[in-house]
Amino acid sequence: MQVAEFAETGAVIRHHAAHLHPEQTAIRHQWSVAEVLALYELPFMDLLWQAQSIHRQHFDANAIQRSTLLSVKTGGCSEDCSYCSQSARHATDLERERLMPLAEVVAAAEAAKDKGASRFCMGAAWRSPKEDDLEKVLEMVREVKALGLQTCVTLGMLKAGQAEKLKAAGLDYYNHNLDTDKEFYGQVIKSHSHDDRLDTIARVRDAGISVCSGGIIGMGESRKNRAAMLAQLANLEEPPESVPINNLVPVPGTPFGGLPPLDPFEFVRTIAAARVTMPTSYVRLSAGREDMSDELQALCFLAGANSMFYGERLLTTDNADAERDDALLARLGLNAC
Repeated sequence: MQVAEFAETGAVIRHHAAHLHPEQTAIRHQWSVAEVLALYELPFMDLLWQAQSIHRQHFDANAIQRSTLLSVKTGGCSEDCSYCSQSARHATDLERERLMPLAEVVAAAEAAKDKGASRFCMGAAWRSPKEDDLEKVLEMVREVKALGLQTCVTLGMLKAGQAEKLKAAGLDYYNHNLDTDKEFYGQVIKSHSHDDRLDTIARVRDAGISVCSGGIIGMGESRKNRAAMLAQLANLEEPPESVPINNLVPVPGTPFGGLPPLDPFEFVRTIAAARVTMPTSYVRLSAGREDMSDELQALCFLAGANSMFYGERLLTTDNADAERDDALLARLGLNAC
């Protein structure tokens, strides 16, 4: 599909969407990789205009959802993800730690709530949780839920029955990123497959838990790979309710530790393409935000990002300072939700 043809098709979709009643479901479009690639190749201002127009049809344009992420079990993972400092196969400076005590997790969740976070995410460096460990995580979910926070966990690949236990404990979201598209996946991870990721997402969806799934860009993938990843997410039976877009943070000692930074405008294009292809999903600014200027983050919000990780740490990497975030949101007239 040519860019001009796609722009015309997009105008028709926007026209119909604008006349939907609030209770009607948004129009679903099955995206080809070529169509998403055509979005990337639009003039930058045209792409942002389209993304912002669609964003305003489904969300308060000045509201930002804030999530806090805590590593409840750090290091020693058996997986070989080339970007990850927590893999036991990589020579990083990260110390392996045991699962955090329940009281410490609850205290961290209370602090996050006091600072304005509405969702608390707990991550554990496992290939897949063992049943004994899962029982401890279930208690964390119950206690954090009791604080009035939305709950999210990322625990690796789930076995049969585990998603149902998480649902019964009150889990709201399960994070399991696709990371990248199927074609490029083997250059990032070899210890499991892209299909394994999709299997866990299906288990989560079948259990009635909301899906949080996005990817990482800047790992040496092509623009076509980025477009294909977004198409794969958008074309799931139900798109993820939350889509984190991570900008690679190169960690010394990992295979991707020396990769050059991505063009910032390409990152914004990815945010905008995610918004256009997944109109009703929260699109989250995730890893890499510490090194983004205020101006770049503002462009991302204009492109349709309406969620952010809030707090000084993202599992094992630094995140933007909370006071800086508060000041930026105030300068832009954005409200936390």
